Amino acid sequence: MSAYDKVLLARAKDRPTGLSYINNIFSSFLELHGDRRFADDPAIVGGLATLDGMPVTVIAMEKGSDMKDKVRRNFGAPNPEGYRKALRLMKQAEKFHRPVVCFVDTSGAYCGLGAEERGQGQAIAENLMEMIGLKTPIVSILIGEGGSGGALALAVADQVWILENAVYSVISPEGCASILWKDPKRVKDAADCLRLTAQDMEELGVVEKVIPEDEACCGQIKESLSELLPQLLALPQDELLAKRYQRFRAF
Repeated sequence: MSAYDKVLLARAKDRPTGLSYINNIFSSFLELHGDRRFADDPAIVGGLATLDGMPVTVIAMEKGSDMKDKVRRNFGAPNPEGYRKALRLMKQAEKFHRPVVCFVDTSGAYCGLGAEERGQGQAIAENLMEMIGLKTPIVSILIGEGGSGGALALAVADQVWILENAVYSVISPEGCASILWKDPKRVKDAADCLRLTAQDMEELGVVEKVIPEDEACCGQIKESLSELLPQLLALPQDELLAKRYQRFRAF
């Protein structure tokens, strides 16, 4: 299967969304809304949940289930208020020393006029800065598209996992082909050059785990989280932050 075939799988209309993983892995999910500054962004959902009795904060990019829902959620392209809502929930988790689990699935942050006026770049940059020093464990899981800074804004974590047919890239293959060769028809060449597949990510050391996409997928994620999160919670705070910092410095 080519790299671009993986891109198409990651974008498939029938692919499970962030809320699907939340509902199948966690219990007692209570969604919280708003960034306390401007609005609530439906492209990012988040709140409190339990994992085998352990309280966690769960945040997910959500593309929507049907066309009406996709439009309401802006096809999973977050606005600044979405990233600020996510950060608000992460800071709340830090206060109560709850681990944070993020599900990443976006073609990229929304680049509309309103988003730029409200500080899209600043919101993403603030998330990156705050997450690298967040004093509680973070695990991020790429479940579909991982597009550019819009995805990275929820992926500065102690461990990053990826589903086998998900992708992670600094730019879409279409955008890359248009910039490098001024020819959108070379999209397959661009996908190969970008090394954006899950297998590439594992080989490059960008992710710690590739998760098979089968009927046991959610069960495997739940089991892995149940094993890892207590280990991360048990680490001294300074060691947790040092390991996270070194993880990204190693790139």
